[in-house]
Amino acid sequence: MPLTKKLVAEFIGTFWLVFGGCGSAVLAAAFTGAKLNDTLPFPLGIGFVGVALAFGLTVMSMAYGVGHISGGHFNPAVSFGLWACKRFPGSELLPYIVAQVLGGILGAGILYLIASGKAGFTINPNAPGEFATNGFGALSPGGYSLLACFVTEFVLTFIFLIVILGSTDRRAPSGFAGAAIGLALTLIHLISIPVTNTSVNPARSLAPAIFVGGAALGQVWLFWVAPILGALAAGFLYLNVFEPSPKGETVEELEPSIR
Repeated sequence: MPLTKKLVAEFIGTFWLVFGGCGSAVLAAAFTGAKLNDTLPFPLGIGFVGVALAFGLTVMSMAYGVGHISGGHFNPAVSFGLWACKRFPGSELLPYIVAQVLGGILGAGILYLIASGKAGFTINPNAPGEFATNGFGALSPGGYSLLACFVTEFVLTFIFLIVILGSTDRRAPSGFAGAAIGLALTLIHLISIPVTNTSVNPARSLAPAIFVGGAALGQVWLFWVAPILGALAAGFLYLNVFEPSPKGETVEELEPSIR
């Protein structure tokens, strides 16, 4: 598959992840509509569970939609993890990350355009979870420390990559990888939204932070470092414990395609 086609698929997939996942948090999580009476708003928002499902559904839908073209990474940490497991060529690592970051920024940009169309819309860069950003300390939704947030992101990204590597293993049942990965991401969000607002994806973290700026943008470094380290650890472990590279096979033959 030509690299250009792979990059377009990664761009679109990451765009959908950020627009769909962050969009559910910004537009629908705490929405209130018609009133029960003059004082009590009728709750219509999807809440944490809905946001978690939205992120899982974005990955699942794009895994089946374009995963067969690019491998369905949509996440710089996933690309690093697959590279560490020798399922992805290092020569494509930087182009993939650039495509993912740009797709995420476009997703956040369109979301900002929509959200700002509502009267009274404002962004407070010092508020936790503002515009679906990630954070630690004062910017953690539950007020969790930097160490707690680092451990959360490292461990959850590690497990996420184990699920990805295992479900795309040639020994695994075919056709179910997208569902397993999407459900894993849903569970990850159910666990960690109160801690970091859930990243496990550096492109997803950077995109909304660019539009918020301030302290939120200043904390993005953690959501690059922890997920990438967790993904690298998972990739090295899977390669050396569960599936050592078979002799005579090329990196391209080992690259997963989520069907």
